[in-house]
Amino acid sequence: MTTRLFHVSDLHFGCADEEALAWFAAAVAAERPDAVAVTGDLTMRARHSEFEAAAQWLAALGVPLTIEPGNHDLPWNPLVRLVRPYRRFRHLERHLERPIDLPGVHIVPLKTTARAQLRRNWSWGVVGRASLGAALDRLEDKPKDGVAIIAAHHPLVDRDDIRSRGRTLGGARALSRLAAAGADIVLSGHVHDPFDAVIDAGGRPIRVIGAGTLSHRTRASRPSFNMLTIEGGKTVMVTRVME
Repeated sequence: MTTRLFHVSDLHFGCADEEALAWFAAAVAAERPDAVAVTGDLTMRARHSEFEAAAQWLAALGVPLTIEPGNHDLPWNPLVRLVRPYRRFRHLERHLERPIDLPGVHIVPLKTTARAQLRRNWSWGVVGRASLGAALDRLEDKPKDGVAIIAAHHPLVDRDDIRSRGRTLGGARALSRLAAAGADIVLSGHVHDPFDAVIDAGGRPIRVIGAGTLSHRTRASRPSFNMLTIEGGKTVMVTRVME
């Protein structure tokens, strides 16, 4: 059986490219993927209006969703950020960090955002002990001969050659432990440019796939998303770029 997953990231409602959003929604409507993985940064400044717009747009897709929070989705107000950092996800709560089982595919969320860090730039990633432990526990449910996919916002390791710069604390260690536990692929966003590479994680190969953006905040690439086709334990990834 063939399973198709659309991987999209960095929608940045508040700075979204309406043409790119319409292009992606039309692809979902026409092709009906089995699920859509959204790897963070739904909003630009975590405003109520931005979350409401994102929630309405995502609901209209009409397919199973799993959503990771991104650094732009945490409130700027320090008190709110520390006390209730994810409260504005309430309209998307049932999709937030949602594990999804599809034929031959096991999608596991991994939170890489943090309400506070002991470094100046809080936009960078962190893999906390609880988040990694939850992902490792969920990997135990990986079906035999299935493909286990981790969904995160920040790239876990930095690689200039694949435009991967998440500066994620604990990322390399997490990647090694995830690979040892049976993870095959890690999806991420954050860098606004797509990439696809197989890297060594503690002596085990693991595939890292990054999505671009559907916002006006493009970098080296035009708005894009990734399509993963999984069949017989093998995954083919194609980056689809808006012309």
